[in-house]
Order: sequence, then structure tokens, then C-alpha cells
Amino acid sequence: MAVSPFDSALYRDLFTDPDLRPLFTDTAELRAMLLVEGTLAKVQGKLGIIPPESGEFIHRASLEIQLDPAALAAETGRSGVCVPALVAAFRKAMDAPEHAQYVHWGATSQDIIDTALILRLRQALAKMDTRLVALIRALGGLAGEHARLVMAARTWGQYATPTTFGAVVASWGRPLLRHRLRLIERRPRLLRLSLSGAAGTLSVLGEKGPDVVREMASALGLEPPEGSWHSERDCIGELAGWCAGLTVSLGKMGEDLLILTRSEIGEVALSGGGGSSTMPQKSNPVLPSLLVTLARFAAAQESAVRAAVPHREQRDGAAWMLEWLSLPPLVMAAGRALQAAEDLAGGITPRADVMRAHLEADGGMMLAEALSFALAEHMPRPEAQAAVKAMTMQAKAEERPLLDLARERWPEMDFAARLAPEAQLGQAPAEAEAFARIAKSI
Repeated sequence: MAVSPFDSALYRDLFTDPDLRPLFTDTAELRAMLLVEGTLAKVQGKLGIIPPESGEFIHRASLEIQLDPAALAAETGRSGVCVPALVAAFRKAMDAPEHAQYVHWGATSQDIIDTALILRLRQALAKMDTRLVALIRALGGLAGEHARLVMAARTWGQYATPTTFGAVVASWGRPLLRHRLRLIERRPRLLRLSLSGAAGTLSVLGEKGPDVVREMASALGLEPPEGSWHSERDCIGELAGWCAGLTVSLGKMGEDLLILTRSEIGEVALSGGGGSSTMPQKSNPVLPSLLVTLARFAAAQESAVRAAVPHREQRDGAAWMLEWLSLPPLVMAAGRALQAAEDLAGGITPRADVMRAHLEADGGMMLAEALSFALAEHMPRPEAQAAVKAMTMQAKAEERPLLDLARERWPEMDFAARLAPEAQLGQAPAEAEAFARIAKSI
């Protein structure tokens, strides 16, 4: 297996998002860094910091020149960053020393790498937002369609009281609405230019430094920074938290589907599924399992990114390198989880007959709470609870339906309508329908 399955040709269709994959390659990183270098030169030429003709030449060259990532590896290994090798190779490829001398004027490696990362993250987050909206709408349609499909709720792995499948789906979808709001709120803080020079003071550019920052941010479509964020990584930490939070929420959907599709439960059928190398009858719930796997992975990766948030002093190579190791796979995990969940949402089929059979299989035990409240209308609540508790024990011992015992003890009471599963749904249908309306409107 490759060191990272995310970069594996063998495992890439399992673990990677095909829309995000092109953004997290060596080539994509070099292209983004060249774009940053070219934009910097063009803005500096416009402001008279370097010759205007050199700024235009460098900018044009940054869009045309192709660099081989492998050719930069040796120097990157020595320097700890790739920008010195990139700048040297870029100047050589330009074959115009009179202009090449102005490449990387006043910037530092971290400015170029961080801004290039932000440019790629902007594309990644836009793609993820589109997919997130599609998933919310798909879940909303499912919740609305099955808002009143009665099924057994389970707490601590045991039958509890009736709920609806639509309410279960809504519980998967509501956190996604909140994650989208978090993304919208956090995006301006994250998508900002980095340009502050060697120690964060932008000293080389003198009085024109703020103008360069403002013009360059505008040219790249980014927010201008409030100051140097070389060692202020809270927004990177926020992104890690968002990616992990989203992936963990999708993991809840996966966990529920792993239970609901179990052979002995079978309340949900999924389209597709994975095969076995030896058992022809198997249709394994691969995508729900993947959601759970990615949720656990994302939680671990977030901790690594969070550990890298405290950068020592004005710049910190050790913490920065840890970001490189941890952030890209975390973003990829979130993207792939979204894709898997969207695929799942389009192929979920609840099995109403099996759900009804499970409602009836426990002899009415999941109606015990409702029975105690019905009896509380005719006796003190503690007395009603004690009576129902005793009857549940008797029903288990004698293997008799709970409601049969209740009818024998209180023949004058009509339990049929009051204790029907459909009468015990509370706010479940309304919550499912409310989520469906919100999901449809986004």
C-alpha cells in the first residue's frame, strides 16, 4: 500500500474525491505558486516598485511556463521549503535575466506557499459547498417523503419508542445545515492573502507595502490580511475543525445505516454495495463503512492540525510542516465523505414492512411509556409507572403482549387508539417536514 491511500492509484476511487484530487497535486501547487509570483510582479510593476515591463513579462511567464516538480525535489529537501527551488527554476526557464531578477521581490517563501494554498482551498470549498447543498436537498426529499413512516427508535441499542424514518433522516441533515452556515461565516477569514515578508513586517516594500497587499489581494480575489498571519494559524485551525466536524456528522449517517442494513434488522436497503471474494450472496455496505472510517480519520487529523496552530515566534518550520502533512488529507476526507453521502442519499430505500414487523415484534414493549401516561390519567403517576413496570416483567416472563395484560387488568379502558404506534410519534413528523422545507429552500 502507498504511504497515503489518498495518493494511491489502487485506492484512490475509495478514498479520494475526484473533484478535489486535481487541487492537491504537486503540479497544482506549483501552478498556484507561479500564479502568486506572477501576480506579485504585475502589481509591483503597476505601482512602480519594479519596472512595469518586467512585471508584465513575469506575469505572462508565470502563466506559460511549466515546471517539473521532481526537478525541485533535491533543493526542497535541503531547504525545507520548495520556493527557493521554484524561484531558481522559474528564473532559468524565463531565459530573460533582465526581468527574472525581479521575481519574488520583497516576498518570503511562506507568503507564496500560504497564498497558493488559499487559492486551492477556495476552489475546494466552493466544490464542497455545491456538493453539501445537493446532499442537504437529497436528504430533505427523503425526510419529507417518509416523514410519517413509523419505525422503532432505539436508544442504547434497544427498542425505545416509535419514531419515523423521516425524523431519522432529518437528524442526519440538520447538522449539515449548521455546517454550511459555519462555512459561509468562516470563509472570509480563511480566504485571505499572505504577503508580509521575511519576518512579517513587509519592510522591503517600504511605504508601498500596504498598496501592494491591497492590489494583490484584489487581483487574486482574496481578502486583504489584517497583518502578517505567518504565525497566526487560528483560521487554519478553524478550517480543520470545520472539515472534521462535517465528516464526523456524516459518520453518524454511516453508523445508522450500518445498523439499519444489518441482515437481522434490514429496515433499509441500499442500491449498489460491495461484493465478497468468496461469498456470492454478500452486498456489503461499503459507503456507510467509508463514512465511519473517514469520520474517525478526520477526528485524528484535526488534532494534528490543532497541534500545529501554535507557531513559535514569527515563523515556525516545524509547525508549518505538520500542517502540510495533516491538512490536505483532512480536506480530502471531508470531500470524499460528502461525495459518498450524496451517493448514498440517492439510493436509500426504507422497508416499511420490516419496520412494521419490528414494531410488533416486542409484544408492545415500546409502548410501555405511553401506557404509563395513559394510566396516569386515572391514578398517580408513580403508581402507574410501578404497575407498567410490573406488567413488562410479567409479559417477558410469560411471553405475552404487554397490551393484552393491560386489557385484562383494566377492561374498561380503550387502549387501541391511544396506544397505536402512529399515536406516539410526537414531533417526529413535524421535525422531518420542517427539515424538508428548509432543505428545499437553500
